[in-house]
Amino acid sequence: MSDSSKYYSPQRETPQEKRSQSPLQLIDRILASTPQEDPRYSLMNALRGKILEGELNLQQVQSEIKKLNQVVEKVTAPANRIGTLLGLPAPDLAHIVVGGADYYTNVDPRLKPEALQIGTQVLVNEAFVVLRAIGYDRNGSVQKITDLLPDGRLRVGQDVGAQSSLLIRSSQLTEEKLKVGDEVRIDASHRVAVEKVNNAQRREYFLEETPKVSWEEIGGQKEAIDAIRNTLEHPLLYPDLFKKYDFSQPKGFLLYGPPGCGKTLIGKATAYSLVQKLKDQGNPQVEEFFLHVKGPEILNMWLGESERMIREIFARAREKRGAGYLPFIFIDEAESILGTRRSMRSHNILSTLVPMFCAEMDGIESLKEMVIILASNRPDLIDPAVLRPGRIDRKIKINRPDRTGTEEIFGIYVTPEIPLAPSLMKAHGDDPAQARQALIKAGVDAIFSKGAAQQILELQLRSSRREILHRSDLISGALIASIIQRAKERAIKRTINEGEEGITVEDITLAVETEYREGEILPPNDIVEDWLKLIDVDPENVVGLSLLDKKERPKPEKRVI
Repeated sequence: MSDSSKYYSPQRETPQEKRSQSPLQLIDRILASTPQEDPRYSLMNALRGKILEGELNLQQVQSEIKKLNQVVEKVTAPANRIGTLLGLPAPDLAHIVVGGADYYTNVDPRLKPEALQIGTQVLVNEAFVVLRAIGYDRNGSVQKITDLLPDGRLRVGQDVGAQSSLLIRSSQLTEEKLKVGDEVRIDASHRVAVEKVNNAQRREYFLEETPKVSWEEIGGQKEAIDAIRNTLEHPLLYPDLFKKYDFSQPKGFLLYGPPGCGKTLIGKATAYSLVQKLKDQGNPQVEEFFLHVKGPEILNMWLGESERMIREIFARAREKRGAGYLPFIFIDEAESILGTRRSMRSHNILSTLVPMFCAEMDGIESLKEMVIILASNRPDLIDPAVLRPGRIDRKIKINRPDRTGTEEIFGIYVTPEIPLAPSLMKAHGDDPAQARQALIKAGVDAIFSKGAAQQILELQLRSSRREILHRSDLISGALIASIIQRAKERAIKRTINEGEEGITVEDITLAVETEYREGEILPPNDIVEDWLKLIDVDPENVVGLSLLDKKERPKPEKRVI
């Protein structure tokens, strides 16, 4: 008996029950009542297979039609609108803005309340019911905060006088401590300040750094260092004494002198050492905040942008002072942004940049608030309004190092850790200190010798007297650092090629010769004023100069002023 016999029942069936049976069930009943040897049995069995195959194909076609209908339904369904959530007046009610229009609409009860944050984007259907929150939009315009209202709203806009807008805060800005000058990103509806963004322009023109430079790392500038320490440290370390004498504390300093003589290094050491002194005096919480401003990068072609940068620098320093820091504003190459104004050129940036800087400095009472340090190798180009008493009170000259100072600088760069040649050690009784001192003396002697090989320039003075300048007249800390680097490079190459390790006296002397021979410290021959500034000579006393060519000593190249 076939498995199909389960469909067979000898009981009498009603017509309705027969009609409810499928074709396969009816065929199975026929097969069950038909003997297998009957010829009709095989025909009925084949018919059953055809019907079963047809039903399977029908089910597959129906499944494909169902999927197709779902796709058609999806692509023909209306799109959900995207809005911005502005508020939740009630648990199931939302205040949204869609396409610039406001709506009070219902919220899908299945939506979790914590998903609804002010400023997030929401999906709404044709009835404007909130279906889902899709998070904050990551795009949008950026505006600067110009005012903070008592109720938490923000006034944003560009510079003063331009159009401004009032915005509400998003949920993620509710507890954020914002201040005037911060930048926020605005949603597409221009109704909500979504997030605070960092000002990327800030680091383009100044560096926030914490210098770790002590006075011991600066050589050859004892006189300048003493002047700075007496002017800067004493009023902060002995405030009662200065108050007793009604002493007016300075606001700013100008460090001027030839390039490469340590003006920037002295500025960093001033910040670090002063804060260390304050900590030793019982202020362990104070920290220095050093803003290294690169003068030329302040200049901007857009109207008002350079002035904005100056305001932002001072605002940043005041903010840090309020947080307990002692801010230092160090402006390198100050003549580039604080140069002499020219009244005949009304479009000149300096005609408005210098007054802005002066106005910011007038708002500083003393160095208790912040310390302003300018550095320049052309102080004659700085506007007199900046350098007058009450603004930049102290002018400190950074001179070229003398022989003693040069030895100090050599000692800083020729550290005890530098390998010394075995021949040098043997010549000094294997005493590293004496061998190191011999290297230093060799370098200093090569610079301060007064022979013909050390002559560089010949000056023709108004008194008809001629003056010869030697290598020592153009010495600087940067030059000494370059000499030591050349000597190290030569020793490294010898170690690679010959296996002999350590610096020799010859390395130092050849490095001095190479540095001066290449003339990298000197400006082009036709820039006479720059020559005179490098050698600290008053241009009014010089009528001409000659660059002494080492190859053609009898025929110097003359430049007449």
